[in-house]
Amino acid sequence: MGMKRIAVLASGRGSNFQAIIDRVCDGTIPAEFACLITDNPSAYAIKRAEKHDISVSVVSFSDYPDRESYNQALEKAMQESGADLFVLAGYMRLLKPETVRGFAGKMINIHPALLPSFSGLHAQQQALDYGVKIAGCTVHFVDEGMDTGLIILQYPVVVLSDDTEESLAARIMEFEHLSLPLAVKLFCEDRLEVSGRTVIIHDHQDE
Repeated sequence: MGMKRIAVLASGRGSNFQAIIDRVCDGTIPAEFACLITDNPSAYAIKRAEKHDISVSVVSFSDYPDRESYNQALEKAMQESGADLFVLAGYMRLLKPETVRGFAGKMINIHPALLPSFSGLHAQQQALDYGVKIAGCTVHFVDEGMDTGLIILQYPVVVLSDDTEESLAARIMEFEHLSLPLAVKLFCEDRLEVSGRTVIIHDHQDE
């Protein structure tokens, strides 16, 4: 098999996108970029892509009369990318179930909580409000639910007594920048196997 191709979907700063770029550039991730897909024409992630000669596909929600036509355009961009893996890295729009089904097993997401706890928005504040002592981040396959897909990797982060949403988010993000590129690497090395609800990670010597 040839080298796998990655498409990243991002809406904003793209710091997780940059973490993947860095690991592709230094050879840690054995893959090449298909493109960046963004719904935000002013996303800083675009500048990151341009700096590394990664093609950009802008599918702006405001360019379409309704969600249905927007989703059709998004699916078309994804299909035309020819990517083997789609990475949601701060992509702020919910994908339609049909889109998720069409790319099942080929799409992963990063979430700033230890799923299944604290899905959805403001996960860090949810963790603080609940009073947990351990927060963290999760990389998971995307399914039709809200952050309910099969878990690939999780990293714990200790919650400090004086944490705010911002301070906790910043510490969790350090682990996002480690875990998302690692999950991409494992996928591209064909080291992930799904067994029921469990994602088994194989060592190289298992091959």
